[in-house]
Amino acid sequence: MSKLDDIVSLCKRRGFVFPGSEVYGGFAGTWDFGPLGVILKKKIMDAWWEFFVESRDDMYGVDAAILMNPLVWKASGHTATFADPLVECKECKSRFRADKIADGVNESVTSEEFWDLHVKCPVCGKENWGPIRKFNMMFATHVGAVLPDDDAELSEKSIAYLRPETAQGIFTNYKNVVDTFYPSLPFGLAQQGKAFRNEISPRDFILRDRECSQMEIEYFVKPDTWEENFEMLRSLQHEFLEKVIGLNVSSIHELEVAPEDRAHYSKRTIDFMFDYPNGTEELMGLAYRTDFDLSNIARESGKNMEYRDKITGEVFVPHVIEPSIGVERLFLAVLANAYTEDTVNDEKRVVLKLPENLAPYKFCVSPLLKNKPELVEKAREVYDLLRAKYGNVTWDDSGNIGKRYRKQDEIGTPKCVVIDFDTLEDESVTVRDRDTTEQVRVKITEL
Repeated sequence: MSKLDDIVSLCKRRGFVFPGSEVYGGFAGTWDFGPLGVILKKKIMDAWWEFFVESRDDMYGVDAAILMNPLVWKASGHTATFADPLVECKECKSRFRADKIADGVNESVTSEEFWDLHVKCPVCGKENWGPIRKFNMMFATHVGAVLPDDDAELSEKSIAYLRPETAQGIFTNYKNVVDTFYPSLPFGLAQQGKAFRNEISPRDFILRDRECSQMEIEYFVKPDTWEENFEMLRSLQHEFLEKVIGLNVSSIHELEVAPEDRAHYSKRTIDFMFDYPNGTEELMGLAYRTDFDLSNIARESGKNMEYRDKITGEVFVPHVIEPSIGVERLFLAVLANAYTEDTVNDEKRVVLKLPENLAPYKFCVSPLLKNKPELVEKAREVYDLLRAKYGNVTWDDSGNIGKRYRKQDEIGTPKCVVIDFDTLEDESVTVRDRDTTEQVRVKITEL
């Protein structure tokens, strides 16, 4: 199993992920995606969209605003319940999420339960804790022309929140889609986009950060069919993770979430856990939200959220099943799954064995020598040919050929194509395989 530090180092060294605002000393819980990270992230998101939306006729996409009416978060319960247990060390004033520094407790841990565990502060090593307080993780902001010296009532009315999840943007558009498309049940609404959570203690690289991207589906069903549709989506999630993304089956585990640990809206939840380098953590969730969200919207907005069955004429509020995944968590799982160290010619080699459908580049094209114009010209011809056909092709003529191979191994390029002097004679090139390091001669027309 790879170490998290090794993956973080590779991401920085090769341009996958950089610390946010690094030139100014960084900004905790934020990360920037570099040139290769942007490509990999987009490929992951595109693969999810193609699998769950474009390949099906029961799915529709939406893209809701990040800033929403504050009533959205009141109706959803986020204003009152979207909180983590915060505890402060009285000695060094460091603050932590209590359930993350104490073993065997969950988010509902009380002050007394926490104190009885005699947890030592991770910073100063002392055991002197204040009471646990609930800390709402939504980022608050002000909408409109509000100044710091305006009266408190005006400031309160202007408060809005950066969305902590993409799901509510789907629910608020449910009626719009039904009124304009009138889809047959069951059907799903899918969304990809940014979400913001003011984590008490962001950690573990991009696994727990304050700004992330989510991919969520709200799948609307008849109330008495939720179980069969739950199982259908459960099976699809496994197929996506294992067949499309290529994660190792043995690294994926299902966790049936106990009632006391489920979100306030959920009647059943399965967390898909993954064996990350730092331990087993949640990768993806599947939740049965009943009619919680639509019924709350109807109550708070006064709008009718009922659906009329096209065949029976039956009228009811649909129930909802939600597959949800964080892009950064999946991004890290892909890297952890692909990161490999082996030995080639008595030298240690780092290689990302990414599936070809996710690798940032499908080919790297190189002239054997960059100071030979005839080789460079022919290599450019091959490069242009492959780029026109595959799109994601890169060029490398720096250093000797061995160093080029090592660089491409580290970024996960499946094939390296080298143009040498024989190419000028027989129109064949050397193609090297990333995983096996085997090299074969192939005609340019067969690439």
